[in-house]
Amino acid sequence: MPDLPAAHRLRLGRYAEPNRIYLLTANTFHREPVFNDFALGRLVVAQLRAAQDRGLANSLAWVVMPDHFHWLIELQRGSLSELMQKTKSMSTKAVKQCSGRATELWQRGFHDRALRREEDLAKLARYVVANPLRAGLVEKLGDYPLWDAIWV
Repeated sequence: MPDLPAAHRLRLGRYAEPNRIYLLTANTFHREPVFNDFALGRLVVAQLRAAQDRGLANSLAWVVMPDHFHWLIELQRGSLSELMQKTKSMSTKAVKQCSGRATELWQRGFHDRALRREEDLAKLARYVVANPLRAGLVEKLGDYPLWDAIWV
């Protein structure tokens, strides 16, 4: 095996199944709280929605936090790596255009967890979208503008 960074070695042989449900997480570069600016966060939201519009994934729930996002999806086609590369790339382009930002937006890679259909997905979705409450960003979920879930 070539001498690859640990994160890349972990991804070798990864298999993503269409119609499987995954929880995906991506962090901003150096965990910078870029999306304290909700207008920039809306640009990420637009890319999450665009992935669904392109038939890559069904979005079940998501939240864009100041320095990361969580995205509960049902993969439709392609791979998780392709989905995340496209989403991160297009959101980076949009944020740079809007803000003039010249530095990197996202950390390399992402975290994923494959879920079983019998898991309580609505409960997991509520956990995902409640991140702003647990982080103390708002007192009630409706006050946070960067989340959605098909069950809520």
